[in-house]
Amino acid sequence: MLDKEKAYWYLTLTVCAWGSLYVVSKVVLAQLPVVTTLFMRYLIAGVALFFVVRKVGFERIERADYKYIFFIGFVGYFVSIAAQLWGIQLANASLAALVNALNPVCILVLALIFLQEKIRAYQLVAVAAAMAGIYIVVGGAAGEGQLAGAMASMASVLCWSLMSVLVRKITRKYNPVVVTAYGIWIALACALPASLYELSQTETHWDWALAPALLYLGLICTALPHVLWNQSLSLLEAGRCALFYPLQPMTAALLGWMFLNESLSFSFLLGAVLIVGGVLISVLGERFA
Repeated sequence: MLDKEKAYWYLTLTVCAWGSLYVVSKVVLAQLPVVTTLFMRYLIAGVALFFVVRKVGFERIERADYKYIFFIGFVGYFVSIAAQLWGIQLANASLAALVNALNPVCILVLALIFLQEKIRAYQLVAVAAAMAGIYIVVGGAAGEGQLAGAMASMASVLCWSLMSVLVRKITRKYNPVVVTAYGIWIALACALPASLYELSQTETHWDWALAPALLYLGLICTALPHVLWNQSLSLLEAGRCALFYPLQPMTAALLGWMFLNESLSFSFLLGAVLIVGGVLISVLGERFA
């Protein structure tokens, strides 16, 4: 299979897994505080990736690149995902996914500035179609806490977009699996003291019924998609990878309707068609550009 075709499959699996994160996180956050949920995610993902990296090999990072790995771990995996979880907690799953779907726009612009990637006409058409579909699918959300949730989600978008552009640069030099593991271990170290402080200020009762949800968050929503996302960034331009993001809110809206009783309008099908159309334009556009 060609590298581009593999990357397209990786991206589809990644954004669908991340779409399910909004629904599962909503369930977990009803019982665990934000940073503790993040810590548990990274603890599970970090252990899983340790065994993966043992097989791949612990790659030595040059001293000059330490700052990039730290940025990926602290800003990309810790700050960004913590802000994302706060957004999910304060807003509904659909609105949080809607704001996070702005990632394609941010990544396209940042890739232009920092990686000198070109923005092509078909990419703009793909973004426009997908964003219109996103609004139709999950637009019009309202309610108490929605503004604060949207702001937290927007902060997450900016941090994640910066990290993605950096990953595109650094994975040209290092194995994407190793970069992912090092970043997650850094995020885990950052989350530990914050989680301990959070637990000292919050009354929390552990429920073993949460274990399957936490395993899902750690393995399916964190370890696997983070590796696949970074692998995709090593194979494709950051701007092209970003155009798959709109599948994420479509997945979140569908699962939110199925499992959280969130409202889903009859326009969902139209929005889904626009989103899938935008992704197809991004995949096929290069052949006709």
